[in-house]
Amino acid sequence: MVVLSLVLAAVTVATTLYAPILVGEGVDLILGPGNVDFAGLFAILRKIAVVIAITALAQWLMNHINNQITYRVVKDIRTRAFNHLEILPLSYIDSHQYGDIISRIIADIDQFSEGLLMGFTQLFTGVLTILGTLGFMLVVNPFITLVVVCVTPLSLFVASFIAKKTYSMFKLQSQTRGELTSLVDEMVGNEKVVQAFGYQDEAQKRFEEINGRLQGYSLRAIFFSSITNPATRFVNSMVYASVGVAGAFAAIRGLLTVGQLSAFLSYANQYTKPFNEISGVVTELQNALACAARVFELIDEPPFTPEDADAVNLQNVDGSVKLEHVNFSYTPDTSLIEDLNLDVKPGQRIAIVGPTGCGKTTMINLLMRFYDVVSGSIKVSGEDIRHVTRKSLRTNYGMVLQETWLKAGTIRENIAYGKPDATEEEIIQAAKEAHAHSFIKRMPQGYDTVISEDGGNLSQGQKQLLCIARVMLCLPPMLILDEATSSIDTRTEIRIQKAFATMMKGRTSFIVAHRLSTIREADVILVMKDGHIIEQGTHESLLAQNGFYANLYNSQFAG
Repeated sequence: MVVLSLVLAAVTVATTLYAPILVGEGVDLILGPGNVDFAGLFAILRKIAVVIAITALAQWLMNHINNQITYRVVKDIRTRAFNHLEILPLSYIDSHQYGDIISRIIADIDQFSEGLLMGFTQLFTGVLTILGTLGFMLVVNPFITLVVVCVTPLSLFVASFIAKKTYSMFKLQSQTRGELTSLVDEMVGNEKVVQAFGYQDEAQKRFEEINGRLQGYSLRAIFFSSITNPATRFVNSMVYASVGVAGAFAAIRGLLTVGQLSAFLSYANQYTKPFNEISGVVTELQNALACAARVFELIDEPPFTPEDADAVNLQNVDGSVKLEHVNFSYTPDTSLIEDLNLDVKPGQRIAIVGPTGCGKTTMINLLMRFYDVVSGSIKVSGEDIRHVTRKSLRTNYGMVLQETWLKAGTIRENIAYGKPDATEEEIIQAAKEAHAHSFIKRMPQGYDTVISEDGGNLSQGQKQLLCIARVMLCLPPMLILDEATSSIDTRTEIRIQKAFATMMKGRTSFIVAHRLSTIREADVILVMKDGHIIEQGTHESLLAQNGFYANLYNSQFAG
């Protein structure tokens, strides 16, 4: 399609440049009173009509093809950026503002598409017009062509100088737009917290500060870019005037006919016009390139550690998990987990307790391989998880987190999120086991009720019940429950605990809890502090030790 676009651009330029020759010939046929060659003139007019028709058709086809090229390229880039986002390590997502990432994939690619479209439609045609015009002018009169060529570098110098200035401004504009998107995303997503803590004025100040910077960068970028066209027009007018003066002297001396001078002036106009267009395109391209740089920066981010070439699918999982001499830290200078050892037998319930920041959630991240261990190993059913595919590993875990997440869609789609081919009976059974069926039936359309993004029209407890139902439907051999009942009332929690008991039968379960009343039945309780397991045993044995766990337990149930 690019080749075809270039061919059509060449046809457009050739026919556009052929028209002034025909007009010049026509002028030479009507120079004196009573000296008009009507037959020749009508023949030339017919040729001009054909040339105009071919030009119009070629331009229409070229623009259509350029649109196809641009939006297909943009679609591919956006798809590639989103696909790359899916394989980026969580450390990248955790260390960047969500709004900035969204801005790169949506706004920056849109800006890039506009610049790319202008580049295809005007840049190719402009360059070919300049080269073609020079060729035609050389054929007519090399001396006047030399005058044009000598003045041209001034136009290129002006456009180049301004282009360098505008690129840095457009880059700052694009970065600041990403900051603004992040702030708006943050405020909209947490509006209840903003209002509850009276943060509106501070949010407004932050918004105005970033918006003010965006205004400043945008104005400077537009100011510099708006200089380009007038500056190049001034230079182009000098070219036109030079051609007019040199051509007039050449015509007086008989070196040119009046028709040829007319054609030459038309060529001078045609020659300078692309410089105006290209200067406008350069401005758009500077903006497009600044945005593209941010998009490609995202695409060039190294993905998570690639899977081994001989990575196997984890099958026939019995639920045994073994951690041997595991060391891990999010940043090299701050150690978190050191020499962690754990041997979990199939079907055991492992409760993990400890103060905030002790490494409970980090341990879950390592088990799911959201992060890789720095040293040591984690084995599931005897297989080192670094030598199995991530998908097969995570398929064998069912996860209910304290932070609920639901997608915009029906309740049925949300429950079947991990098992899209589930039958209606399976979905309803899972909802019943999660004690979600009764409130779902009270919804306007039952299981077909559409909920907003992140379940905004449901209570926190209802959202958590749906997340539990989602796991109930899949029932993998291993479970991770991270404060899974933290948003549920005490009565419902008792019923959910019974459901969990049924669900956990024969399955290896990792239970992270702050409320110690929820883990009394665990086979092994791990007490973590500063990334180490400092105590482990059953509830009774740990109380008997009268150590850290006993202090934690007694602080919750004192008196």
